Amino acid sequence: MPQKHSPRDHPGPTRRQVLNQGLTFVGSSLALWIQPARATPEAMRAAMRNVTGEATVGKGKVKIELPALVESGNAVPLSVSVASAMTATDYVKSIHVFNERNPQPNVLGVRLGPRAGRASFNTRIRLADSQTVVAIAELSDGSFWSESVDVIVTLPACLETL
Repeated sequence: MPQKHSPRDHPGPTRRQVLNQGLTFVGSSLALWIQPARATPEAMRAAMRNVTGEATVGKGKVKIELPALVESGNAVPLSVSVASAMTATDYVKSIHVFNERNPQPNVLGVRLGPRAGRASFNTRIRLADSQTVVAIAELSDGSFWSESVDVIVTLPACLETL
């Protein structure tokens, strides 16, 4: 007659022990991967210098439409437009958007040319926290223009995972 073995007679780890070890590993791995937002106002200024170099950035010509108070930072509507004739000799070459508290300070960059017809775009962005958002436009004459907007976010977004 075959002899019955109880789980206590088995020399290896139990199923419960294996699951606990696996969950402990996954939990500790996630703790290493999840990082808080890293961008700072200094990182934003450095990212802006990467675009503008040592050129002077004037105020004006750029218009940002972004709500001043946002309930959730997961999908914030953003509109940027630049006053320009958009002709073959006078046009907007690019528009860049920066922020100071998301995981990365560069939100987006849009390249344009005279055929674009108008220098504007609409999109949605994620915001990790209340912060300043800056748009910088580069014109065909090499000048840079900007505007900034302060946004209050009540429910942050952007936990970065690697």
